[in-house]
Amino acid sequence: MLREPKEVTVKTQAGEDRTYIISKFDALLGREILTQYPLTNAPKLGSYQASEELMLKLMTCVAVPRDSGEPLALTTKALYTNHVPDWETGAKLEMHMLEYNASFFSNGAIPAFLGGIAQDLRAWLLKTLTDLSGALSQKEKPPFTN
Repeated sequence: MLREPKEVTVKTQAGEDRTYIISKFDALLGREILTQYPLTNAPKLGSYQASEELMLKLMTCVAVPRDSGEPLALTTKALYTNHVPDWETGAKLEMHMLEYNASFFSNGAIPAFLGGIAQDLRAWLLKTLTDLSGALSQKEKPPFTN
């Protein structure tokens, strides 16, 4: 059951406009998603599997309109895969859901939050690659002779 449904239009990577129906979380699902979302999506802290599971729970509150009048909620991984054509569309849907369900994510806070994650990831990748480059470029020490 969708709570306070709201239609949103999302532009796919192919430039196609797709209509989705987003809705409010119930209190327990909202608590679970909003307390875990930052950690499961932070580099080196979260795991991809946990992030995907949380995203799929979030998507149970998203539906696609149908000609029959009754929207189809994206309650399974297969439904999500069939109705969300690319990762960018999925990310936009997540942002719509977070903005709609959490006032502290509205007014541009999500791009700042995601930008912070991207900046942390960029710094971690740069450090990792620099460390790896340094390790690979060290000259081999000559064997110890006595």
